[in-house]
Order: sequence, then C-alpha cells, then structure tokens
Amino acid sequence: MLLWQTEWMDDELEHALDGVGTRLRSLRTERDITLTDLGRSTGISVSTLSRLESGSRRPTLELLLPLARAYGVSLDELVDAPPTGDPRIHLKPITQHGMTMLPLTRRPGGIQAYKLVIAAGPVKQPEPKTHEGYEWMYVLNGRLRVVLGEHDLVMEPGEAAEFDTRVPHWFGSADGAAVEFLSLFGTQGERAHLRAAPRKKRDS
Repeated sequence: MLLWQTEWMDDELEHALDGVGTRLRSLRTERDITLTDLGRSTGISVSTLSRLESGSRRPTLELLLPLARAYGVSLDELVDAPPTGDPRIHLKPITQHGMTMLPLTRRPGGIQAYKLVIAAGPVKQPEPKTHEGYEWMYVLNGRLRVVLGEHDLVMEPGEAAEFDTRVPHWFGSADGAAVEFLSLFGTQGERAHLRAAPRKKRDS
C-alpha cells in the first residue's frame, strides 16, 4: 500500500495529535497485543512504539499507516477519534493526493481489505516506493497502471495481481480516468489466494 510522510506544524493538527498515543495504547490493550508482536507485524521498533504510546515520539503518517493496518482502523480515526471515544466503531475513508482509501475490514492482524479510488486527473509520473508487506489487487473499474520493479503493465477490470511490497512499486491511472480497485494487504509471508473455478467432484 502507499506510504506518506509529512511535517505537521499547524497548531490545530498538533492539538489533534495529542491523543494519538492514548488511542494507540488503548487499542493494543483491548486486543491483548504485546509491543513485541506489534513490532513484528508493523516493522516498527518496540522502543518507537513505546514512545508513540507515551507521547514522547511525534506521530508521522509513515508510522501511523502500518499501525492503522495492524489494528484494522482508518488512519484518520487514529488521529481524530469519533465522539464515542472508540476509534473502532466507524470505518472512514482516507483521502490523500487524489486517492481515496476505504477500509473494508477492521480485525487486528492478518490480511486487511481496502477499496481504493483514484480520481480522474492528469496522468502522473511513477514514483516507486517499498515497504514491508504483501499485496493483492483486483481492478473493478478503469485502467490501472502498475509499475513493479522492471515491469510496467496496465490492468483492466477483472484482472488481479499480487506482489511482495519490498519490490519497488507504484500504481496510478493509466489514462487519466478514474480507477476503482480492491486491495488486500498482509504482513510478510502471507499470501492471498484466488480459486478461479470450483473443484470438480470425484467420481463415485
């Protein structure tokens, strides 16, 4: 999946980030996950996770995105929880750089599902990135350009791909039109499997 990193200098955002550590600690405690287990699933060191929860480490999008995936909540819910105080209740869309990501699952650990929509606009130049994980994509509408290592291909509706996200990758609209696709994202070593046809029954 995409990783975004930015500097949050605005006072209003600083205020919104004040409660991130408390929400992270609450989610981990409620789900009975240790810092060591969380570190394995996110690739974030235990010391960094501990400092995030205590509020002594500044949250960044690069740190919060894998945590949101691990907990099965949307990114904005970690930054600004709903009035109930429970960030697990609502799955809100996340919009960044012309792409909207809607979490479809919220179970801790394992493979997480998202629907992604790339808005219509100018065709962008690829900027491949790498991160820990394994991803499976299925195109619903539009034409999705996928750059994966040395490969550059265009996926049509109904086509699927899966790849190790440690390989440099990038995806965007192939022709400037809107694109909709599903994404399954898991930690290293997990795989998403598609069975194209039902198994044939054995003859009696």
